Amino acid sequence: MFTLWRCLSSRNLYVVLLGPASAPLGVHWNLISREIIKLTMAQAKIHQAKMIEAANGKFSRSMSMADRSGRLLESLDQLEIRVEALREAATSMEQERECLLDMIQSIKNSEEMRSICDGEREELSLTANRLLGRTLTVEISVEIIRNSTQEDALRKATSLIDELAAKLLDDMDGARKGLMALHAACVTEAPPVPIDTKFQTIVITCALEDQKKIKRRLETLIRNVDNAEKNIKIMDHQKVDDLNSANGK
Repeated sequence: MFTLWRCLSSRNLYVVLLGPASAPLGVHWNLISREIIKLTMAQAKIHQAKMIEAANGKFSRSMSMADRSGRLLESLDQLEIRVEALREAATSMEQERECLLDMIQSIKNSEEMRSICDGEREELSLTANRLLGRTLTVEISVEIIRNSTQEDALRKATSLIDELAAKLLDDMDGARKGLMALHAACVTEAPPVPIDTKFQTIVITCALEDQKKIKRRLETLIRNVDNAEKNIKIMDHQKVDDLNSANGK
């Protein structure tokens, strides 16, 4: 008969096999293997319990307070890097969504779209509308942390832009000049147009992320106005051609 003695310490595992030397070697190793498996599982459970204890904020004899604090700080530093990377990725996706919407609208309102036959234009318009709808199903939101001063500045900036956007239908040229003055207040290089200094003071007070969004919105509005002016000129030119054709010229 064999007697197995096992000793489980905090770091090492010992197995002692006592028995007649005449026993087959395979029997020795089978018994030893089973015992090692059992003791290894027991040691794993002890290690897991220690990890749970550490996670619950209890002190471990093998880890000092400075070591624990250093490990927690290192973990938080790594998480902060990942959090900022997540926000940057989400912001990039948000900008990509805006860019896609702008490009689809530009194609729908482009001169090339008007220069093709009705059947092809209808088919391409259906495709553009389908892409537009699918893009709009993507919702991306990155919340910006603001203090009360930044909140107030953002409301004022948004209100000024909305006022000019509402005037586009009545006075497109005047509204465009106003938008250009607002945009000039958002750029660092010297612009070729007058700067709205009041708006510049408001924008500087906004959060950095809001400043970027305000600039992008103004750029989109100006681009849409330019496209609208081109389309109006094209339509006017087509009307003149149609009138000349009707008069036999």
